[in-house]
Amino acid sequence: MTASNPTRQPLMTTVVGSYPQPCWLVDQDVLKAKLVPRIHAPEIWRVAPAFLQEAQDDATRLAIRDQERAGIDIITDGEIRRESYSNRFGTSLQGIDLSRPYIRRVESFEIPVPRVTGPLERPGPVEVADLKFLRANTDRRVKITLPGPFTLSKQAFNEYYPDEESLAMAYAEVVNQEARDLAAAGADVIQLDEPWLRSDPDAANRYGIKAINRALEGIRTTTAVHLCFGYGFVMSAEKPKAYAFLSQLADCVVDQISIEAAQPHLDLGVLRELSSKTIILGVVDLSTNEVESVDTLAARIRRALPHVAADRLMPAPDCGLKYLTREAAFGKLCALAAAARQVRAELG
Repeated sequence: MTASNPTRQPLMTTVVGSYPQPCWLVDQDVLKAKLVPRIHAPEIWRVAPAFLQEAQDDATRLAIRDQERAGIDIITDGEIRRESYSNRFGTSLQGIDLSRPYIRRVESFEIPVPRVTGPLERPGPVEVADLKFLRANTDRRVKITLPGPFTLSKQAFNEYYPDEESLAMAYAEVVNQEARDLAAAGADVIQLDEPWLRSDPDAANRYGIKAINRALEGIRTTTAVHLCFGYGFVMSAEKPKAYAFLSQLADCVVDQISIEAAQPHLDLGVLRELSSKTIILGVVDLSTNEVESVDTLAARIRRALPHVAADRLMPAPDCGLKYLTREAAFGKLCALAAAARQVRAELG
């Protein structure tokens, strides 16, 4: 299908990226035990390798249809083919060693990460086929997500580059190659996922913007960057009410900034400092499968309007929907679309 490209309206809705993978496709218990895989995790798939692509195609169609039926304006492929938001791209590169991963300890988790042992190179397009499949199966505007260079550098163990900034800039080069191919293949929005910007604000202040700008250099398609505090259903503890790194993004080339605001009850005053950007505002709490009422979500949207104009505000979930039940994810998207329509009508 070709995108219908409807006239832009205030409060267009979107998703951050992922949608729940069906239990017939993915073993959810194994996936959750992996937390967010950095290396290959083939054991999460319930379908035999010979039938896996067909099963992923079918599950992707279901994710697309659910977003359409819910009334979401800008959709993704649900990242159904991915074991995590980042490892599909991150493990495709040359210059990394996956056979003897480095074990990184985060709180009580032991997370295997790739070792970077040589120059990072991209053998060829990684997500272009995913984008083309999405484009062929919807007439909505479409977004494709890529792990950002700063986050990729934090999800690997450096044994080759002289320092961490050099590693991030090498990742920026290969991300830029992929982004150029995705733009040429017809993406309406290319989003970089950069949750690690807030986890290491010192390094982010030194070279985070430089890496993002290099990753998006020459891209004329609409671009976005997503920041969050982690999947709500996995990390459901109290979250900070402010980002350690956010206002600095006013100086980057990105068009849209996606932030988590529902679960952490974020102080939205900071949005005034991002006046040149469109804000993708997380108004759907993903720490629970309980579906919020339309009125609750509408109130969260209204809370942002004193700080950002309606034509620069895009309501969305806080983060990816991956760890929710399919019923809850669909219900939350339906409520999100209805809340946006309600507030849009109030604007006159």
